[in-house]
Amino acid sequence: MRAASRKYVCMTWKFCKDFCLGSTIFLMAATSGYGVAQTCGADEAQTIATVRPQVTNSSVAVPCGSLQFENGVTETGNTGTRTYDMTETMVRWGVYKKTELNLIVPSYYKNAVTAMGTASGAGDVTVGMKQQFKQWHGVDYSVAPFVSLPSGSSAITSHGYDGGVQIPWSRVMSKNWTANGMLAVSWPTVAARHNATGVVTLYMDRQLTKTIDGWFEYAGIIAQRGGTQNIADFGLGYHPTPHQQIDVRYGRGMSAAAPDYFVGAGYSVRFQVYRAKKK
Repeated sequence: MRAASRKYVCMTWKFCKDFCLGSTIFLMAATSGYGVAQTCGADEAQTIATVRPQVTNSSVAVPCGSLQFENGVTETGNTGTRTYDMTETMVRWGVYKKTELNLIVPSYYKNAVTAMGTASGAGDVTVGMKQQFKQWHGVDYSVAPFVSLPSGSSAITSHGYDGGVQIPWSRVMSKNWTANGMLAVSWPTVAARHNATGVVTLYMDRQLTKTIDGWFEYAGIIAQRGGTQNIADFGLGYHPTPHQQIDVRYGRGMSAAAPDYFVGAGYSVRFQVYRAKKK
């Protein structure tokens, strides 16, 4: 077998192994909740709340027994290079009343900017969970730990197991305005060592019509190495039904380490696949 063929086989095996491991962890944990999730289906009328397209995670867990798919595509411009990221798929599964498990399916990157230059290929798979807690003085908040597995293409993967935790929050300010934000810390692998990275965000959401909302956001990403990224972005979300969302966004970097711009669109949908049996 030629060296190139052996390398391709090894890369394929590595991707399959880590992706299957992440999927297995997700599915095993998801199915373990069936026996005690007695409130499954009670919140199925709740309007869809998505992680995308903001940097800020959603403070609201998907309803118990619901399966939610979030997808999108983004073009990022940075120092004359255009990177394309697709399909940005995240699967979210409600296993208890305020608990969800999630799986980020590896996206495909074209012309991604790496330490070795530009490269194309699949990213890493990420598994995580979210626990939403009881409101505190009108504030919804949750804790969302996650870990990525080095399953991606050789030029794209971080080559490490990278963990982190997010604490998103939200508060209804008036009939049409909601304030949202997030504090997060993670340890992505950069140049074979973990790079401690903190994130702080703030965004305001405005209900424009019954089915359309608009938002604007600030995100600060402070890395141990590599400089601080200051980002401002805004967008629109359209809900053709309470369980579907179509979104568009545009953002710009406000510091040297941040990307010049990014623009994207996405589609998300939620299904109620399990309901607790009535006694």
